[in-house]
Amino acid sequence: MNKPFSDLIVIELAGVLAGPSAGLFFAELGARVIKVENPKTGGDVTRSWKLHAENTNDKESAYYWSINAGKEVVFLDLTEENDRQQFCSLVSTADILISNYKLGDDVKLKVDYPTLRKLNPRLIYASINGFGKTNPRTAYDLILQAESGFMFMNGEKNAAPLKMPVALIDILAGHQLKEGILIALLERYKTQKGSEISVSLYDTAVASLANQATNWLIAHHLPTAQGSLHPNIAPYGEIFTTMDEQSITFAIGSNKQFKALCDILDLKLYTLSDYLDNQQRVAHRDILYIKLKNAIRNLNFEELFEKCLKQDVPIGKIRNLKDVFLLPEAKAMINSFAFHGKNIQTVRSTSFKFED
Repeated sequence: MNKPFSDLIVIELAGVLAGPSAGLFFAELGARVIKVENPKTGGDVTRSWKLHAENTNDKESAYYWSINAGKEVVFLDLTEENDRQQFCSLVSTADILISNYKLGDDVKLKVDYPTLRKLNPRLIYASINGFGKTNPRTAYDLILQAESGFMFMNGEKNAAPLKMPVALIDILAGHQLKEGILIALLERYKTQKGSEISVSLYDTAVASLANQATNWLIAHHLPTAQGSLHPNIAPYGEIFTTMDEQSITFAIGSNKQFKALCDILDLKLYTLSDYLDNQQRVAHRDILYIKLKNAIRNLNFEELFEKCLKQDVPIGKIRNLKDVFLLPEAKAMINSFAFHGKNIQTVRSTSFKFED
């Protein structure tokens, strides 16, 4: 079960992050994923997205490896007859094709679903677009974060709007595409016929607004930037500093957890009317923060951390990535492989495990 897709062939015509992340999912689970790149343009544009510290002679950036490890790469110019014949031969035996062309470019290159379905009626054709199949607007994750409300909500109070440090809309769209492909595969087992799936980055972004959307739609509360604070829960997301200068945060989702935290800090706040339940704590979170901050400042991190774990109080240390990848749990998520004499390390995109 570790390689459940070992019998599948996936062709990837997609670039950047959203589409390739779906291809990576299938590659990690055993599929043969063939990434087709255009030699005229130098291939996937993320090859050139290098940090200043990266080797300028390398043909692949760290960014490129993050979503393309484990794939076969072929450079084909689909406007050239020999290359097109090679591509059509691949399509005729493929199970899935992933693309993210701008509006009309797929038709110009004759890689649209109606064309390729004639070569392979069982083909599952999965495409990513920015603002819908009929909208020609160019879309990057940053633009989607801006247009869908994420940037407006993100950041510190009274500060400038802020994008998230990963291309989260792209990643979520990749998940939506994978879900659609898996459903199409199930349907194909029944009908032996392929199908077409499309995912919009914009629709994905709106679908991912979750409780922030219903805070507006139901409660008419307009979500605004408030740092890491949760609009519905307190204390949740406030940043505290321990005696030994470690930054921590809590996710207190119940009265039981709040009482346990107060007992650890030797505070009896749960007996006061302002903090009896979550709604009262949300209303008085500023004063609550000060009381908790003063108590936490008198404790070392390890002492507080162990007490919270023992009492099942959700606590988190704010770590940088160097700290994260010192943890055995994070190390277990690393893939390592040799490429042209170099050791390449990437993070697995699949976190689930099959249990016997």
